Amino acid sequence: MKMIDRTMGPMEWALLLGLSILWGGSFFFVGVAVAELGPLTIVALRVGLAAVALNVLILLRGQRMPLDPGLWAAFFAMGLLNNMLPFSLIAWGQGVIASGLASILNATTPFFTLVVAHFLTRDEPLSAGRLLGVAIGFAGVVYMLGSEVHAGTESHAWAALAVLAGALSYAFAGVFGRRFRTLGCPPLIAACGQVTASALVLMPLALGVERFWQSPWPGLATWTAVVSLALFSTALAYLIYFRLLERAGATNLLLIPASAILLGMWVLDERLEWRHLAGLGLIGLGLLAIDGRPWRWCRSVARTRGEARREGARH
Repeated sequence: MKMIDRTMGPMEWALLLGLSILWGGSFFFVGVAVAELGPLTIVALRVGLAAVALNVLILLRGQRMPLDPGLWAAFFAMGLLNNMLPFSLIAWGQGVIASGLASILNATTPFFTLVVAHFLTRDEPLSAGRLLGVAIGFAGVVYMLGSEVHAGTESHAWAALAVLAGALSYAFAGVFGRRFRTLGCPPLIAACGQVTASALVLMPLALGVERFWQSPWPGLATWTAVVSLALFSTALAYLIYFRLLERAGATNLLLIPASAILLGMWVLDERLEWRHLAGLGLIGLGLLAIDGRPWRWCRSVARTRGEARREGARH
């Protein structure tokens, strides 16, 4: 089975870095908002405001959203996998665990994506090197979850499992989202369609379940976090996400949102335990094994040195 070459050029790496910062910041923004708003309300406002921003952008560009029912069915499916489920699960989990830990657990998305893509696609098989990376990464997750249970923080373990379930949903979304390229759907339209579909489902649900207007009105910091979450970590991030998905494929979206960890420590005064950092180390090592560049670099260095020694022996 031939694997499609989806190499990452300088532009793709720059987009990936920007996406890492934007998505890493989302954990920080949720960590601020969850102190005063319920998880459903946060998610509904996130996708609702992002949908308004992207629809306005489309109108300003003189474009219109398509009316094809089949495409809108795909938007709703993508919204479920990429917004409704993961956003809600992660927001609920962050009500219990630190934003930095949530971002570490979310960094398992590439491992889930590799497994899902292996079984559901023909052009992204799970090679031996990638299988090793998945095993190392999941070992880090098992270690973190086991240490949480051993430490007597069962509620933290359930919250961590919720975040992992969100990462699995992102993996299915990464594979499902490739069809927008084959449908000829531009990244802006795909991003707008999925958040609009998500908002249509989540806004009435949040209003009926959490009724946030009956609680004390959130402060300025919360509203700033929600607006930033919607405009930057959702609307702008998904424009970049679909562009990357179009250019680089599902399994090249390898993110470790270190920005969320740093923001949580500096601003929210969160502290990660050594077991979390050990788990992060294993996840990072797994991602390096998946990427393969360190091993190719080592082989290249060894080959160059061998050639230099042989050349020296001739003289």
